[in-house]
Amino acid sequence: MKIANGKGDKEKETTKSSTMMSCFVKSHKAEHDEVKEEMCKVKARKPGGWKSMPYILGNETFERLATIGVLANFMVYLQTQLHMKLVAATNLIHIWSGCSSFAPLLGAFISDAYLGRFRTIAFASIASLLGMGLLTLTAWIPQLHPPKCTPQQLKLNQCLGPTQSQLGVLLGALALLGIGAGGIRPCSIPFGVDQFDPTTEEGRRGISSFFNWYYATLMLVLLIALTAVVYIQNSVGWVLGFGILTGLMFWSIILFFFGTRVYVYVKPEGSVFTDIARVYVAAYKKRKVKLPETDVGGLYYDPPLQTTMFVSKLPLTNEFRVLNRAALITDGDLSDEGVPNDKWRLCSIQRIEEAKCLLRIIPVWASGIICFTSMSQQGTFTVAQALKMDRHLGPKFKIPPGSMSIISMITIGVFIPIYDRILVPVARRITRHEGGITLLQRIGIGMVFSILSMIVAGLVEARRRNSANAHDLPNGVSPMSVMWLAPQLVLMGLSEAFNIIGQIEFYNKQFPENMRSIGNSLLSVTMGGASYLSSAIVMIVHATAGKHGHPDWLANNINEGRVDYFYYIISVLGLLNMIYFVAVARQYQYKAGTMVKEDHKKESTFDTEMTPNTM
Repeated sequence: MKIANGKGDKEKETTKSSTMMSCFVKSHKAEHDEVKEEMCKVKARKPGGWKSMPYILGNETFERLATIGVLANFMVYLQTQLHMKLVAATNLIHIWSGCSSFAPLLGAFISDAYLGRFRTIAFASIASLLGMGLLTLTAWIPQLHPPKCTPQQLKLNQCLGPTQSQLGVLLGALALLGIGAGGIRPCSIPFGVDQFDPTTEEGRRGISSFFNWYYATLMLVLLIALTAVVYIQNSVGWVLGFGILTGLMFWSIILFFFGTRVYVYVKPEGSVFTDIARVYVAAYKKRKVKLPETDVGGLYYDPPLQTTMFVSKLPLTNEFRVLNRAALITDGDLSDEGVPNDKWRLCSIQRIEEAKCLLRIIPVWASGIICFTSMSQQGTFTVAQALKMDRHLGPKFKIPPGSMSIISMITIGVFIPIYDRILVPVARRITRHEGGITLLQRIGIGMVFSILSMIVAGLVEARRRNSANAHDLPNGVSPMSVMWLAPQLVLMGLSEAFNIIGQIEFYNKQFPENMRSIGNSLLSVTMGGASYLSSAIVMIVHATAGKHGHPDWLANNINEGRVDYFYYIISVLGLLNMIYFVAVARQYQYKAGTMVKEDHKKESTFDTEMTPNTM
């Protein structure tokens, strides 16, 4: 297992390296021809293109409408129909949201390694339909929800909550919805992209247009879910509200299977998660092998890329150098044909650099969790605030509490064109940067807005609570207009416009082409981590704030609690997180240039969009 110790060893090593390199040429020639032939097949295929889009976008649109339609107003359902306590309802939503956000990672692995995207979406859609049907039954069948609460019981906080069996049915429905989300979310966009041929100009235009239509339908879904669906649930009935969503989910499955004859099906080629795991295992197995001081040709396993995807080749770097051992060739690593005898002992340079990309991004990714914790309050305590405020808009219409977050959506829709067409060109002239500001600066600005939103939310809640207690109305509703919540929601919308969109672009630029599914999953994982963190903060505050005769900050009656203090805690955590993010961002270096030519050592440079010591 020696690499090179002396002059004789160097000569032997040079001979060995030459032999290995010739072995690479011979052994990979046939494989390269196979890849080339496969690429020709890809070029010659007739993809589904726009013929398949109604079925794919229809399935995605109706599934999103069903899921978002549940989540948008779920806090109201848990409190008013199932009579759950404020803390219990909040934790249930956060934990379910967290599980649904982590599930796409598992769904992506199963799809890439075993089932393929079509079958994964098909099974997941059926799971979502079953979940929606079961959730509808909890509102329809009397035995599956607690008895109706009288006004007297409501005033005295004596409403009966759900039994264990009723709660079990509810959790079963949410579990099925989580499975559905885990299969559909990571596969819908890649499956849509599969329908276009990226080797043609028409195909590339089609992919770009597909993304526009995808996000356009997503915004349409959000608007419908936060207005029409929430209104039906609150004003007409929960059975009809959930029933409509179940019907839409059923129609999405019908649409999806109607397109089976026009789809392009891409076989699973293996998961990138497996490749990353192999890098760590191989590096650990060779932990006692000494790395060479210089990069001598042939010492590292660097075969030609063998994939039908358009993947840029990454050069070997010294960052996280310990992982370089995974590509170091030792005795017995290669067969006579020049291929690894054990893929868990020898990995290519490409796989090692892909693993390094993930390691490099993790510190930046972690900083987004607390920022998302602020955003996640829109579906819980913001709704609880709205329930205890004057929601009248005119003499007859009452704003549903679950619809308040539409203010954030409107803010995003109005601000993004202004940012893109006015602010970016102005900033570009000042900074000489193509995007006006760097991506990490954009993410950081979003964090500032999230901190401000929590401070404003605390100030508004203190005023609302004092007003409600001063007037002491029978239902505990403050005469303050619910539009007092608008400032915090506008700030949250600005936070999302900067932070979320910045993260999406950051991940897509920093990961190689074949790892962008991980980049898209990281955003979902951030939301999941934020949901779990929010639940943990709620439980800690609830367990400690009400001791020694002090009032519970998160009392079931929000007028008796101090939710404003809870908002201030999140703002302080956000400030500490901001300091951490600035430190991480100043040290971050963009991945090396990915367009590698023969003389890649001269061509490879770091992207200086954000060099160390700049922010």
